[in-house]
Amino acid sequence: MPGRKRLWTQLLAGRVKRQKYDPEKEMKLKDSAINLLRRHQQLNDLLLEVEDTLCEKLCFGKLFDCGSAEVYPNCSSSFIGCALQDQASRLGIPIGILSARILACSVEQVCKNASHPVLLHPEQRKKFSFLVEIAQYLLAHSMFSRLSFCQELWKIQNSLLFEAVWRLHMQSVVSLQELLESHSSVQAMAEWLFKNLCLLCEQTEASCPSADMARAILSDFVQLFVLKGFQENSNSRTVVPEKMPQAAATVLQRMLTFALDALAADLPEETSAYRVVKGWFDMFSGLVCCGMISADSLKRFFRHTLTQILTHSPVLKVSDAIQRQREWSFAKTHTLLTTLYRRLFVMLSPEESLGCLQEVLETQEVHWQRVLSCMSTLVICFPEAQQLVKGWVARLMACAFESYHLDSLVTAFLIVRQAALEGPSVFPSYADWFKECFGSSRGYHHCSKKALIFLFKFLSNLVPWEAPRYLQVHILYPPLVPSKYRSLLTDYISLAKTRLADLKVSLENMGLYEDLSLAGDVAEPHSQAAQDVEKAIMVFAHTGKIPLPVMEASIFRRPYYMSHFLPALLIPRVLPLIPDSREDFIESLKRADKIPPSQYAAYRQACATAKDQQLQSSVPETRAEPSCAGDPLGPLRAALGELRASMTDPTQSDVISAQMAVISERLSATLGYSKDDNSFEILKIQLEILAPKLEKQDQTVADLLLTAFCQNLLAASSFALPERQGTWAALFVRTLCGHRLLTAVLTRLIQLLRHQCPKLSAQHVLGLAALAVHLGEAKSTLPKVDVGPPAPQSGLPIPEFLDSLLTCCTWESLLFCLKFCTAAISYSLCKFSSQPRDALHSCLSPGLIKKFQFIVFRLFSESRVPRPPEDTAGLPWRPLFLPSADWQSAALSLWRWSSFQELLKEKEFHLTYRDWLQLELGIKPETDALSDTERQDFHQWAIYEYYLPAPLASGGCSGDLELACTVLVSELMDFYQSSRSCDHVEYSNLVLGGHKGNVDILSRLQEMTVDLELEQSSSGSFSCSQGHFLFGVLCRRLQALERGYSIASSLRRQQELLMCKRLLLRLPPTILVGSLKTRQPVTPSCEDFFHLVNSELKNCCCRGGMLTQDITIHFFRGLLSACLHSPDPSLTANMTLKECQTKCPLILTSALSWWSSLEPMLCSRWRKCFQDVLPREFLRLKEARDFASNCWSASFSSP
Repeated sequence: MPGRKRLWTQLLAGRVKRQKYDPEKEMKLKDSAINLLRRHQQLNDLLLEVEDTLCEKLCFGKLFDCGSAEVYPNCSSSFIGCALQDQASRLGIPIGILSARILACSVEQVCKNASHPVLLHPEQRKKFSFLVEIAQYLLAHSMFSRLSFCQELWKIQNSLLFEAVWRLHMQSVVSLQELLESHSSVQAMAEWLFKNLCLLCEQTEASCPSADMARAILSDFVQLFVLKGFQENSNSRTVVPEKMPQAAATVLQRMLTFALDALAADLPEETSAYRVVKGWFDMFSGLVCCGMISADSLKRFFRHTLTQILTHSPVLKVSDAIQRQREWSFAKTHTLLTTLYRRLFVMLSPEESLGCLQEVLETQEVHWQRVLSCMSTLVICFPEAQQLVKGWVARLMACAFESYHLDSLVTAFLIVRQAALEGPSVFPSYADWFKECFGSSRGYHHCSKKALIFLFKFLSNLVPWEAPRYLQVHILYPPLVPSKYRSLLTDYISLAKTRLADLKVSLENMGLYEDLSLAGDVAEPHSQAAQDVEKAIMVFAHTGKIPLPVMEASIFRRPYYMSHFLPALLIPRVLPLIPDSREDFIESLKRADKIPPSQYAAYRQACATAKDQQLQSSVPETRAEPSCAGDPLGPLRAALGELRASMTDPTQSDVISAQMAVISERLSATLGYSKDDNSFEILKIQLEILAPKLEKQDQTVADLLLTAFCQNLLAASSFALPERQGTWAALFVRTLCGHRLLTAVLTRLIQLLRHQCPKLSAQHVLGLAALAVHLGEAKSTLPKVDVGPPAPQSGLPIPEFLDSLLTCCTWESLLFCLKFCTAAISYSLCKFSSQPRDALHSCLSPGLIKKFQFIVFRLFSESRVPRPPEDTAGLPWRPLFLPSADWQSAALSLWRWSSFQELLKEKEFHLTYRDWLQLELGIKPETDALSDTERQDFHQWAIYEYYLPAPLASGGCSGDLELACTVLVSELMDFYQSSRSCDHVEYSNLVLGGHKGNVDILSRLQEMTVDLELEQSSSGSFSCSQGHFLFGVLCRRLQALERGYSIASSLRRQQELLMCKRLLLRLPPTILVGSLKTRQPVTPSCEDFFHLVNSELKNCCCRGGMLTQDITIHFFRGLLSACLHSPDPSLTANMTLKECQTKCPLILTSALSWWSSLEPMLCSRWRKCFQDVLPREFLRLKEARDFASNCWSASFSSP
């Protein structure tokens, strides 16, 4: 039809016949097409013609549709360049300026509507990479003006994202230095940089995938700022100074000032400012390892930073420092500030750090809090700092008394006091230093009368601000003064005593075992004396000798010794049949004539009287109970029986409190404790977990009380639910804790719960679980328990201690732990159902609830399927009192109970992925309840179905397989370290991790590592610059270890490295060589392994100057695997070995040493995989090995 429009395919239908290829005709056709496009093309609609129908309008300034994630590669860079040339010629504008303007407009379009103030989202990154490619093409063809582009970028700086600037910098489109140099105002640039750096720092602390990108950007720019701001001044002088060094120094100073001001404001951790400070301080740890900055420049920056910290905002006076310096010890200083100090000290030696501190104090006004906290950190971090500080203080003292320089004397006193606050293991006590300096005729003050006056005037001026402890030291250990100047000393002592009186502090408050780092002073001397007595008895029990402080006090501090120490020691009591440590100590003092005979005789008489009173008070009960005759525990048994009878009679609930008072009295009489003993407060209980021991009497009493508690619980539960049983259980526990029997009871619980758990009946389990709940209820009034490492030195609260007794290693221990946890949780939920949730938190340890979840998940597959909770009142507690308690049914009922499920929603009770790994690693497969197949299925479910998809907030991995692998590696290595020092020493050489409990977990790690490599290779998400996650874990663990020169620290580091090596050998060898680099020539990325070998393995895992055979062969296996994925295997192998020669020659040396074992493997696998001879570099290794062997043989064969 004449008027009908024809489709493009119909128009070409007549030309489907294949024509002969003609290159000249093809070029003419291309030129004609380009001329046609040029003649009829509008620049603003350039990309519209090559786009699909979804794009309605597209301007060149945008280069692509900003509302779509698709980039249009059909627009070739050459075509865009031609269009730009035509437009520039028509407008009469240089093409470089035109392209810079259009590209800046495109950058603005990309950065608009960003979801983050500094970072691009993935769609924006894809678009921006297209822009970068165009810019690189224009630069390569001299069609782009960097200066104009920078000026255009400053016009859109409010829309410009910092990541975009970083990408332009890294892709060499326009560097940050060029961008900054193009701006007219340094201050405006610094303000812009400061704002963006703060946002980056905050983002680095966010728990999201973009945190790694933020760290990379921050690291690169900070390295650039340090490099430019602290480079060595050049001799050549430019006419116009560069703005970059000034801007870099300004922004670094601004960030540090902001951080210090934020710390001074004591911001909470939830605030954004706190996250900014933490992110900025974390940056310092990366500067040391970056390698981009010279050591001299880095030292200048660190020294400048330390100086600024010490001098920023010097608002405190010396008097403030004297009054408050005990609040500025290492332990009380903000963690972020001490972390920053330690990172600065990594680059600065102790001499340099102390020199900087000394220079600042001599030349500038300082912030005394940060100066003194820096001193504390210095002596804590560097063992050699003690001698350096002593030398510096000696020089200050010499200078002070030679030139009567008051500032030097003040500085010396403040420095010594601050260092002494960190304890005698770090620095001698202030009292020892004061005695050493002024307690002899060789003291600084003995040179002249003027020196004496100078000293006492200084001490007198300190008195109004001096802490009472220091005044006591000056009075008790006064300076040695010639008799003719005695009046100077007496005047000062009178002044100091007057000040102590004003403060209502007695001179005798200072005990024998002082601690000047305590925040306050002892209120009453008898309290201090009681603590001194306990400490002295403990020291005497360990050494068998009278402690030196006691001997000194009996001579030099006789008023305190006679009026307070001896009365606290000689408290009348019923003496035990076998003398204890206290009695042995008293007898030793008597033999040394340190107790007056009259006082000793009065003590013995009072003890005899106490024994008579005990016998008289027990006579009526003995007559009332004929069965108790001859039984020391008879009265106590009778009182416990009466309590049990009262429990079974609901009408006698009002007499239970009175009956508990009788039990308390009988208990005191049985054990021989007086009321004064009961009131003594124990700060910490020392217990032995592996081999607990009890005296026969203590064990008998503890068993009697525990049995009575279990029987009373059964009796009370026979007619009332736990919430209706009143307060008898709490009163019973209070009676146990009120007497100094708590240690015996806890020791007996260790024996029962840890070592004899299979022998306990259901009634015992129920009673002990309820007892544990009520012990937790009273934990605020109970001392902490010290069980030794790996528990914290501060001790464990009672609930956590009881939780630590429940192990999950074997089938028997799992079953007992299930019973105990079921009973304890059920009892507490019923007992405290009507009380606030906080009451429940104090009774139960989170670890106990986590163990219950772990065991239920592990043993009952039905618990792994989500189902709605049940709301049956009292369901979990009732079945437990049936004659044959079905623990499986009880556990599942508790699991499904709505109250328990509500409890699990709280964060502290989440069984996290890390918690699960810690518990699963302790399982011994040979005694496990699950078969090998069932255990493998459970691991697969827990890792892949439960924790991997679970969100981070609930303890999962949010789908991040790399995070799951990282946590697993860290926990595996932690378990290995702890198992070697605790329960599994006998298995330490069998397998990785101390015993067979972690073999299956190691298999899961191997599977997950392979899955991760496949995931990263398929998605292309792995970057060579990021390195393998395993090396990141190893690096962080090694950095956390102290680099000391002691044997202990050296052995710990060696142990850690051996673990690292064993783990590497059990994972795919491709980890050692990394992934193939995308650039040509294609070679593996081995930098992480090279760094590990050069920095660590060469020191600890070498034999005779070479790596061990296993790790050497493992590396070459990885290299062969990398060659399989390379387009040119021989080139990849050759380039990698050349890189080894320059960056890590130890690998080649080791290969030569183990060549006899390495060569067969290399030849066999290379021929099998590539059907070719070995690459050139492998052959060179073989030739070198042969040459060395011939030389070695010749040296032995020659006469």
